[in-house]
Amino acid sequence: MSAQYGPLQTTDALRCAELEAQLFDGDDPWPERAFLAELAAKHNHYVGARVDDKLVGYAGIARLGRFKPFEYEIHTIGVDPAYQGQGIGRQMLHRLFDFADGAPIFLEVRTDNAAAIALYESEGFVKMGVRKRYYRVSGADAYTMKREKRERQ
Repeated sequence: MSAQYGPLQTTDALRCAELEAQLFDGDDPWPERAFLAELAAKHNHYVGARVDDKLVGYAGIARLGRFKPFEYEIHTIGVDPAYQGQGIGRQMLHRLFDFADGAPIFLEVRTDNAAAIALYESEGFVKMGVRKRYYRVSGADAYTMKREKRERQ
């Protein structure tokens, strides 16, 4: 059973919040209203992954700045634990890359999230620095990572 990908809908916000609570428990997971605000923001782009019409993953990116050349920042990527390791996160990441159209992309990731770091590094992200206590609730540090501008294929 392969996942289907498409735009995240406002009707997905509650399911996203449920997944956030599972995935990021102890790190101030986003509530439903945060997803609704993200989806309403004009320069954001969110994708969802569905298996049998069930939302199993979500990912979002934001355009930074008002004038070209733009940069982008990945705000979140999450995959239902029951569906991790199947390439769903990578496929959503590729859709965010398409939206950024080759522009530089930044993100933050917990320094202890080895699976996510490995995914990002395999897709061309490099560590730029550490943000101490970036995750306020747990006090965990985050790497700031960047994927340099790419020429479109």
